[in-house]
Amino acid sequence: MTEPSRLRSRPTMDDVAAMAGVSRGTVSRVLNGGHNVSRQSLAAVERAISKTGYVVNQHARSLVTQRSGSVAFILSEPQDKLFEDPNFNNLLRGCTQVLAEHDITLLLTVAATAEDRQRIGRWVTAGHVDGALLISNHLGSPLIAELRERGLPFVVCGRPLGQERDVTYVASDDRDGARQMTGYLRSTGRRRIAIITGPLDTPGGVDRLAGYREIVGAGDPYLVATGDYTQASGEAAMTRLLSQAPDLDAVFVCSDLMAAGAITALQRAGRRVPEDVAVGGFDDNRIATTTTPLLTTIRQPWARQSAEMVRLLLAHIDGAEHAAVILPTELIVRDSA
Repeated sequence: MTEPSRLRSRPTMDDVAAMAGVSRGTVSRVLNGGHNVSRQSLAAVERAISKTGYVVNQHARSLVTQRSGSVAFILSEPQDKLFEDPNFNNLLRGCTQVLAEHDITLLLTVAATAEDRQRIGRWVTAGHVDGALLISNHLGSPLIAELRERGLPFVVCGRPLGQERDVTYVASDDRDGARQMTGYLRSTGRRRIAIITGPLDTPGGVDRLAGYREIVGAGDPYLVATGDYTQASGEAAMTRLLSQAPDLDAVFVCSDLMAAGAITALQRAGRRVPEDVAVGGFDDNRIATTTTPLLTTIRQPWARQSAEMVRLLLAHIDGAEHAAVILPTELIVRDSA
């Protein structure tokens, strides 16, 4: 009977240093960002880490760096929207992937109510995370003011209405996207162009309506209805529009999910899409390629938006000044208009 093998001890920083032929201090500098380390030493340490299987003790590192190695993803919407709306999943997946490249963990939190926002505001500023990504901000939300007051680095997804000063944010050009879609609908000969807006306490709701009005003017108030970015609200808003303005011949719907609901309402009312009513959406998420007919829409650059949010947050954590990035949108023509 052979003697059981002795358990191999976990490799240490000293093991890495010995294999790389550098000092323990050099290994420490590599693990904490690689500052003041030559290219040759950096490569040697990285090879030694790979060969030894050394794993960083994150708790010990946080004691030295005063950083947690994690970032909060704060969704200011009811939890069920996380599962219904593909936009949130696009952002969550993209930010998670980019942060993973920096060995940073993303923690999802849902702040649906005022009480949630107060509780989460206290939690994220108590040292549990190094920064926050604030998704779906609403006018008057206390989170932006609280995070700013407490000094936690954060980045807002979308233009922070009325709070742009001293706030870092990344947004798609909602206004220009709305102009593109409304202008396209008009170029196809449509003259009674309605709109289903998002909530008018959100940047997308405000800016997309403004872009629409730049093309059609103040227009007929009966051609305007408001939804909440859910499919059910798009269906209900389209039903209201058909009642208010039965002669409409096009509708710009300010999210693909609402557009899917609008198409359902139109088809139930016996209106053909696009022959009788052209439908344009906004987002270009997976919903746009599942509707019948396929949805003409405005594409938001989801991957780039996630990458820019993470880039600005990491820079902000390192002490960079506030910045804003506005990303271009693109008209995608399919069958619905």
